Amino acid sequence: MPRRLGRLLWIVVALGVGGCVTASPPPSPVTAEPSPEPAPRTTSLPPVTARTPVAPATPAPVTPAPVTMTGNASWYGAPHHGRLTASGEPFDMNALTAAHRSLPFGTRLRVVNLENDRAVEVRINDRGPGIAGRVLDLSYAAARALGAVGDGVIPVRMTVLSSN
Repeated sequence: MPRRLGRLLWIVVALGVGGCVTASPPPSPVTAEPSPEPAPRTTSLPPVTARTPVAPATPAPVTPAPVTMTGNASWYGAPHHGRLTASGEPFDMNALTAAHRSLPFGTRLRVVNLENDRAVEVRINDRGPGIAGRVLDLSYAAARALGAVGDGVIPVRMTVLSSN
C-alpha cells in the first residue's frame, strides 16, 4: 500500500489539489492613472423661485351672535347714591351703570328705549331689580340718556356688548 499512497500523493501534488501551493508569477503592479474629469452636464433646469409655504386652511373663528333681551327697565337714583352696590363699589347715580339679576359684574350692555329709539351703553355693577316684571334697573344718568326719567318704567332691548 505504500506504493499506492506515493502515487496518490504525486497526483495530488502535480494537480495542485489538497491545499498545496504552487509557484506562480507575482501579480503585475497596478498603476493608478488619474481619471479624466467628468464632462459638465448641460441640462436645462427650471428657474428657482421663492415659494411661500402654504399653511393648512384653518376655519375662521366663529363669533357668537350677540345676546339680546327685551323687557321692562326702571331706574334708581338719589336715595341709593353713595351706598355700596353688590359689586362692592359705591353707587354713583351720575354714572352709566345698571343692575341685573344674573349678568356678571363688568358686563357692558347697549340699552335701547323701545318707545323713542334712544340708546346708551351701561356697565353692570349691581344686582336687581327687586320688583317682578322688570329685567333691568338703570342709574339716574342712564335713565336720563334714554329719556325715561319721567316715565319711571320703560320697555327696553338690551344687547350684551362684552362680558368680563
